[in-house]
Amino acid sequence: ICFLLCISIAYLSAGGVTRGYSVNRYINLYTFLAVPVLYLNFLHQYFKELNVKFSRGIYILILYNLPLVNIICELFEKHIKYDVITSLNLLTFLFEMMVVYVCLILYQIKHRKKDFAYLLKVLLVSNTIAFLPFTLLYIVPLVIFGQYVYSAVITAPFLLLIPLALVYQFVVNKIYNIDFLLGRLRYYCLLAVIPSIGIVWVFVVFMNKNRDFNTFQITLFVFLIMLSVFYFKEVLDYKFRLKRFSEKYNYQDSIFKYTQLIKSVSVLNQVFTHLKATILDVLPVSKAYIFEISSGGEIVYFDKQSTEPNWYPYKDKFEKVNSEIGKIIEINQGFLMKIGERGTSSYVLLCLSSINTPRLTMDETSWLKTLSFYTSVSMENVLQIEELMDHLQNLKQQGSNPVWLKKLMFTIEEKQRSDLARDLHDSVLQDLISLKRQCELFLADFKKEEPCQLEVQDKLHQMNEQMSDVILMTRETCHELRPQLLYDLGLVKAVSKLAAQQQERAPFHIRLNTGRFTAALDLDTQLNLYRIIQEFLSNAMKHSQANEVLIMLISIQNKVILHYEDDGVGCNQEKGGGQSMSMGLSGIKERVRALDGRMKIDTSEGNGFKVDIEMEL
Repeated sequence: ICFLLCISIAYLSAGGVTRGYSVNRYINLYTFLAVPVLYLNFLHQYFKELNVKFSRGIYILILYNLPLVNIICELFEKHIKYDVITSLNLLTFLFEMMVVYVCLILYQIKHRKKDFAYLLKVLLVSNTIAFLPFTLLYIVPLVIFGQYVYSAVITAPFLLLIPLALVYQFVVNKIYNIDFLLGRLRYYCLLAVIPSIGIVWVFVVFMNKNRDFNTFQITLFVFLIMLSVFYFKEVLDYKFRLKRFSEKYNYQDSIFKYTQLIKSVSVLNQVFTHLKATILDVLPVSKAYIFEISSGGEIVYFDKQSTEPNWYPYKDKFEKVNSEIGKIIEINQGFLMKIGERGTSSYVLLCLSSINTPRLTMDETSWLKTLSFYTSVSMENVLQIEELMDHLQNLKQQGSNPVWLKKLMFTIEEKQRSDLARDLHDSVLQDLISLKRQCELFLADFKKEEPCQLEVQDKLHQMNEQMSDVILMTRETCHELRPQLLYDLGLVKAVSKLAAQQQERAPFHIRLNTGRFTAALDLDTQLNLYRIIQEFLSNAMKHSQANEVLIMLISIQNKVILHYEDDGVGCNQEKGGGQSMSMGLSGIKERVRALDGRMKIDTSEGNGFKVDIEMEL
């Protein structure tokens, strides 16, 4: 927050500097020079949460004092040349940014194989794009040559990319593919060089008569325009490719449309229907048929719904095309192509034209092979879905669920919880807050005069307090449905917050020990462990009548151990506890099974309740 506020003050105070206000000048100078230091401090604190030492605190403290030196120099501006002060300010900013940049490069190299290496790469790219224009086009030329290439008005706004990229990084869950972006950027830069040089050469030779202009400025300007043109052309092509009408020889778009059609099919006939329609739409053929060839070489016409064609003249060609998927053999009025396999059977496509068609070109052959590979993959997916449905049907009849299915069910459950929490937060909670504010505004304007008005005011106060309780309850429900802290900072932080929240209303003391937990778990496993601990605490609140509750989460070598213990009333395992407690334990057992773990319960009436859960990493 301080980092973003400092940037805002730096830009806002610049308006006062242009009007000659001395106070604004000092505020602008300090905040502007403090931005890189706050940025480095923020990164230091953020990576500290990840147990990564990003930079030393003493260096940050020294950097915080640098702007004060510049302020002192400004106070003695009568005794120091203005150019010297300006150069000193710019060099200070350059030095601070170089420290940040060097830290990012060093830690990107050092931690390139860690999970957060992607974050470092994103920050490094955003800092490069933001920092280079202001450095290379303004600071360096001004300090060395006394003349900048582009003014600060043009280059300084690029620095806003640093906070924007930072905020974007932590607001959204999915970041753009930075490797793909860098690859496309290098490609477009290479394409933009030649036309840029050509345009500038024409401008210099034919249009620069008796005119003074900066060749470097014009070259850079034209280069950026060409780079933008190439980039936006690809964006437009991508946005409108689904809206293009199908036309002959439009190979690239037809493949894209075909993949969009087959991605949701669940029946083999639908795959073949879309394939035939795509080929008939693009190539100069009029008929398309599907044949199934058994392992014994028997050829069966697959499309029962249409009239069987005269395929007997090509019988020997069927045997030759059956060797590999994507193999194409041309015949006098079309071609044969193998498109997939199913067990020991193969599927061959026969395409015919009413006239003798020319030989397939290299582009057409490559396009047809690509279609056959996509079709083969889609057929495998459809067959896998059919086998999965049969398997699920058998499991349903047997009455048992495998571990992978339980894990899938819990993943779907968490997705539903997350969606419900988002809906509650964005609709019901916001409406309640708005209604509460209206009530508070009405109470602020309410005048105490008559007894009936005092009674109305008391009722309004009661309604306002009830709305506060409902808002608090809705917020807690949203947090329970989707523990945002777990997604942001991991299991240990989320469990610590859960224990602290429960401690506020629990009649017992909660002891939480997670100091020896260092395992790196996937998100689904973390969510399941969080829900198990949540259920333990919920059961303790309802049934245990305990004075002490102990929760230990430990990782030892390749194992994770969760220990729960309370000194409450316990229960008889043979008879089972109450219905509510029994259901809670049943849910915990199902989650342990989904984690492929083991659970041991030690309890009896009057002797408390102990549980040990162990799972392999």
